Amino acid sequence: MTALVLKEACRSFAQAAAPFIPIKDDAHYEEALELIESLLEEAEDSPDDPINAVIDLLARAVETYENQNEELAAFEKQAMDQPADRAMLRMLMAQHHLGTADLPEIGSKSMVSRVLSGERGLNKNHIKALSQRFRIDPGLFF
Repeated sequence: MTALVLKEACRSFAQAAAPFIPIKDDAHYEEALELIESLLEEAEDSPDDPINAVIDLLARAVETYENQNEELAAFEKQAMDQPADRAMLRMLMAQHHLGTADLPEIGSKSMVSRVLSGERGLNKNHIKALSQRFRIDPGLFF
């Protein structure tokens, strides 16, 4: 590939990526997250796959947007200030629009409230059931 062809490919890529680098609004933020997820499914688990470089570029743009967005920054701070299991539970509830009555894997509404308030913790069975329901790695709760 000649330098001229590469330069033209870079220009074309920059035009296509313009809405995402930098991310300017919530709609492009959501689109970037979906694009990253899609690319992750396609990318080979190898540093040599050029798709991984694009994923890194988009991930940096997402991180920058999240750090500049007050609501997202507050959410991240709240998540980092609490134990991992509680933070993960809160995130799952927010993402899936769930209330305390929507988590039979933990138990009653009052039990979920006690977990969220820090009075109780998630046990092994809770984590296993939540991991299966949401198809996530149980390690995310630790």
